[in-house]
Amino acid sequence: MMLNLIKNISFLLCFCTVSISFAQKQKITVVYTGTLTTDPEIKEGAKIFVRDKSKQVHFIHKGADVFCDKAIYYEDEDFLEAFGNVNMKQGDSINMVAKYVEYSGITQLALARGDVVLTEPQSVLTTDLLYFNRAKQQAYYNTKGKVVRDSSGTITSQIGRYYTNSKKYQFVQDVVLVNPEYTLNTERLDFFTENGHAYLFGPSTIVGETSTIYTERGFYNTNTNIGNFQRNAKIEYDNRTVEGDSIYFDRNRSFASATNNITVTDTINKSIIRGHYAEVFREKDSLFITKRAVAITVQEQDSVYIRADTLMVTGKEDNRITRGWNNVRLFKSDLAAKSDSLHVNHKTGLTKMINLARFSSNDVFSLRRKPVLWNLGNQMTGDTIHLISNVETEKLDSLKVFNNAFLVSKDTLGEDNFNQIKGQRLIGLFRDNELYNVDVIKNAEVLYYSRNEDQELVGINKSKSGSLNIKIKEKAIQRIGLINQIDGELLPPSKFPNSSKRLRGFDWRGEERPMSVDDLFKDEPPLILTKIKGLDDYIPPEEFIDNQVIKKIEEAGKAAPNKPNKAARNLPKKEAPLVPLKNKTDPKKLQNKTGQ
Repeated sequence: MMLNLIKNISFLLCFCTVSISFAQKQKITVVYTGTLTTDPEIKEGAKIFVRDKSKQVHFIHKGADVFCDKAIYYEDEDFLEAFGNVNMKQGDSINMVAKYVEYSGITQLALARGDVVLTEPQSVLTTDLLYFNRAKQQAYYNTKGKVVRDSSGTITSQIGRYYTNSKKYQFVQDVVLVNPEYTLNTERLDFFTENGHAYLFGPSTIVGETSTIYTERGFYNTNTNIGNFQRNAKIEYDNRTVEGDSIYFDRNRSFASATNNITVTDTINKSIIRGHYAEVFREKDSLFITKRAVAITVQEQDSVYIRADTLMVTGKEDNRITRGWNNVRLFKSDLAAKSDSLHVNHKTGLTKMINLARFSSNDVFSLRRKPVLWNLGNQMTGDTIHLISNVETEKLDSLKVFNNAFLVSKDTLGEDNFNQIKGQRLIGLFRDNELYNVDVIKNAEVLYYSRNEDQELVGINKSKSGSLNIKIKEKAIQRIGLINQIDGELLPPSKFPNSSKRLRGFDWRGEERPMSVDDLFKDEPPLILTKIKGLDDYIPPEEFIDNQVIKKIEEAGKAAPNKPNKAARNLPKKEAPLVPLKNKTDPKKLQNKTGQ
């Protein structure tokens, strides 16, 4: 009993060994010969088949079918040459046509030449010369090729590979994807035909009718028109450029968002906006930016910086509005300001600094939250401040302070002495960006230190009137005109009580004044940037003719050792090594001066 079992097992092992050996050495088989003929020029004992009137010559090998008008089959080398209307099929997924194909049954390498067309369910590849490794299910060309995918467009490149198992193309050198909506140029592109995903490597551009994208590492879904771009990524549209460490782009919605180290440059309005998270709606002409957001209006003489927790810019370039919310700070060399929120109309030159409604007059903190404006040595506060600039000369024109207006300036000689003016409203005029005229309307009060021509203190003047006018020269009050004066007196300093040296509502906020661009972010906690998951690095393709293929070619040569190895002919030349992709520094990037 045991002896019979051992015999049966031995028989099965032998059968399996023979079956595996046969499968590995399965040769090309002729299915339809057509007409068998000879050719005196072919002296290698090959069989020549020519199609007849009914159908083409037909061969099969390991699941592949080859149809042609004429074939030369070298049986001892298991090598086939097919001529005329050649059609090579692999199941229902791969179909290749060409004028000429040669194929080795040992190496499973095929070479197709002349009007080559490779068709798979999602795309069509055309080229003049194509290599196909059936063992690895990989196609390769190095003489320029074109791939057409209906929903994505047309892709051309000098070198290309197609991996049938993963449905992936790998394009190298002069890669161009042409779509009705845009044109993509890159040096290296991985493209998946089933889902239309494209991975860009190296300097790449996507040029559409309304936008241009640049990136050195990117992903783009050609089905949904959604992409993500990194490494010196930027989007240009309507004279505006958006740069950031990572940019998300939705072409269908005309929307983009950027994360970390963002710079938005507006060439028309000469402005730059920075932050660490931004959203842009092109069709709405809307920009939202936060995380240490700062807007810079570039002027010939002096740029204006606006910082806020959140900034929004809306409107066309000829009617643009900038809004800022929470902890707004403004700085230029001769002007600084703080407020809860801000509204700038770039067309009219009107800047509104507003106090948030949630802070009532009874709120202990409301005083500190009121807008404050500093011009040279003058401090102005009120519930709302309007600042008007001349949009042509880019100089200050006037200002208006609404409700609880208060103007304070330090006395020229006294360290703790303050000239003070208050009223319901204040209107100020500027000349060469210096305040020279102030009108205080309704319930006006004034306290100032009067000095003679030798700058000796004469006395302290404290007065009340219906309104008043002040002339300022060289940062000092020159004259005060009281209108409908109610009371007033000039007392020597010795007789002026210290308790009366401050008008009701006095609040000197000089320590809050930004004295430089860096002060815009003073006293803020360290910023923790969002961690960006980078796109995968480029994986260079393996050599088409690798060591495994070389071994098979050598094996094919042993089949007919006295003849030239046909499997070794017409092999593709070894590719030059690809230049490594490295991070590049854009020399045009603006210097960051905002503490970001």
